[in-house]
Amino acid sequence: MLDGWARAKIDPGLAAIAGRLAAAGVGANAITYVGLALGLAAAAAIALGAFWIGLVLILVSRLCDGLDGAVARLDGKTDLGGYLDIVLDFAFYGVVPLGFILFDPAQNAIAGAVLLLAFYVNGASFLAYAVMAEKRGLTSEARGEKSLFFTTGLAEASETLAVFVLMCLAPQWFAVLAYLFAAVTLYTTVSRIVLAAKQFS
Repeated sequence: MLDGWARAKIDPGLAAIAGRLAAAGVGANAITYVGLALGLAAAAAIALGAFWIGLVLILVSRLCDGLDGAVARLDGKTDLGGYLDIVLDFAFYGVVPLGFILFDPAQNAIAGAVLLLAFYVNGASFLAYAVMAEKRGLTSEARGEKSLFFTTGLAEASETLAVFVLMCLAPQWFAVLAYLFAAVTLYTTVSRIVLAAKQFS
């Protein structure tokens, strides 16, 4: 929901940094891999109870997620780059809740499992919609130039990042936040299914 607004605010800065990275020969795929590595490190820090370190690593990881696309637009987008970007993004979204589950399984396991289920179903609805949209030749730049057809929704990258930040700032509230965001994510899934029923029937 907030991704469009956020992109308008941060894209100029990302473009400036991306220009320097591209000039230095840093490729978009390398930045994608670094973003995942930072996400994995964030989850490890969270699992060990180092929530502030986890928070910083999450933020830098998501900076990489913005920079890889900006560099790709300068160097030329590739199908492999688009594929890696979406797959490793989903890996990031899954591993952060896992970090909280590992930190306190007794308190966080069920809520974390519910959130991961919501992410799983939402991801499937997103990717399936993109496949059908491609099959029908549909295009969208609602979230800028993307390798896949992006359907918008209530729960997008900005909202997910905000929830992860809140979880790091208040880890004792992880279960409540996980249940609430799982509900928001499932609402996004249902709305996408309704959209698909209208668009593809």
